[in-house]
Amino acid sequence: MNEAGAITARAWQRMLSGRRLDLLDPSPLDVELSDIAHGLARVARWNGQTHGDHAFSVAQHSLVVEDIFGRMYPKAAPEEMQMCLLHDAPEYVIGDMISPFKAVVGGGYKTVERRLEAAIHLRFGLPAHPNRELKARIKKADCICAFFEAVVLAGFAETEARKFFGLPRGITRDMLMIDPVPAREAQRLFIARFEAIESLRMSVGAPA
Repeated sequence: MNEAGAITARAWQRMLSGRRLDLLDPSPLDVELSDIAHGLARVARWNGQTHGDHAFSVAQHSLVVEDIFGRMYPKAAPEEMQMCLLHDAPEYVIGDMISPFKAVVGGGYKTVERRLEAAIHLRFGLPAHPNRELKARIKKADCICAFFEAVVLAGFAETEARKFFGLPRGITRDMLMIDPVPAREAQRLFIARFEAIESLRMSVGAPA
């Protein structure tokens, strides 16, 4: 309670790792890869309105976006690849709000999202936020992934998906892991890819 005796709303979430993450002032010390992977693997894209026996998770979406990013920018630095993989990482705490709802909520959502992004990035030795150029590249890969998700999973006609996400160039459906996988598999694959990129980062940063 505060001094007036009113009950103060709880602003932290307890994670399965035991960490308590403050949503208003998130600390990098309370961010764990296991919590991110677990949460993202259980957050459904498109509010779960997708075909298949399993939800298409944010963890799987992140893997596909990073795959597209790597195909489009083969000379990208490991640090850039890691920020791409983590581009939706705040959603392990705040969930995946569809774009129309984000527009309704407004700036408050973005403020919390940016604070979480900074805490996550700093936890793993990354810049707090991607620069403008990198952010644009990640967004381009994200839109390509969203196009295929919309057409293959979410019931969009191709013409409608092109209107919202543009027409992918150089990337085809058969290149991508679009078929939804179980949550535990998405979680495992996310951690494995994160660790593989971390190994690349360490090798690049190691003295010759």
